[in-house]
Amino acid sequence: MQVRQIQTRDYPMLEEFLYHAIFVPAGTEPPPREIIFIPEIFIYIKDFGGKDDCGAVAEHNGQIVGAAWTRIIPAYGYIDDRTPELAISILPAWRSQGIGGKLMTHLFDLLRERGYRQTSLSVQKENRAAQFYGRLGYRIIKYVEEHGDYLMVKDL
Repeated sequence: MQVRQIQTRDYPMLEEFLYHAIFVPAGTEPPPREIIFIPEIFIYIKDFGGKDDCGAVAEHNGQIVGAAWTRIIPAYGYIDDRTPELAISILPAWRSQGIGGKLMTHLFDLLRERGYRQTSLSVQKENRAAQFYGRLGYRIIKYVEEHGDYLMVKDL
């Protein structure tokens, strides 16, 4: 398993990872793939590659199996114009193998190198990933009742 900075050739894969980043509660059917094209979701990858975009991928034998990326966008986890918002996704067959932690550690290093002081994210209250983020140093700063999401921040 190799974790490395995202490269331009990896950007097309973000559609797949955006879809797998969508939280699907136990016992519910996954949404149709077209859901990623809803503007408030698609913003996480639309025209990725700008000056504030940053990312890391996990690759196994030439296959990208996970991605973590940040953008400064007016989305669910928006704090301010200096705080990049995180998205992370691991392909289902590769989950619970420590890949997420490695991706996040690499991404945090990239963000520090770029001079960012913190990163934010939004996660549904029922999503067990909220505990994962807590272990990585994210703290809840707000509960957004309208979406059932925690807004979380991590100091870098």
